[in-house]
Amino acid sequence: MLGAAREDLGPPLPAGYHAAFAAIRADANQLLLVAEEEGEVVGTMQLTFLPGLSHKGAWRGQLEAVRVASARRGQGLGRQMVLWGIEECRRRGCAQMQLTSHNDRAEAHRFYRGLGFAQSHSGFKLKL
Repeated sequence: MLGAAREDLGPPLPAGYHAAFAAIRADANQLLLVAEEEGEVVGTMQLTFLPGLSHKGAWRGQLEAVRVASARRGQGLGRQMVLWGIEECRRRGCAQMQLTSHNDRAEAHRFYRGLGFAQSHSGFKLKL
């Protein structure tokens, strides 16, 4: 579920993941959603709630790590998860929800546009 093409999932699971899970668990502005069916993980999503100085100090929800098991894709699970995330952002008073998606993921871009997201900015990353 962790982006299999670019992640090292072990076994054993690398220590960095354990540290990340512990930090996320300790932060009230972080949520991990895990969708299960019959005891099997079929979807994951991370939501981070960010205070900001722009837009009159508005909070934003940052959506990341949306993953759906390959056998469950195209059945509405990802849509259901993201819609839940949108409602959670509203419940917490966020003024907007944002995400990044790699430029070559045209299918993902269509998915997010279909949920009402607009491609409004160009993003930049610096590998450290």
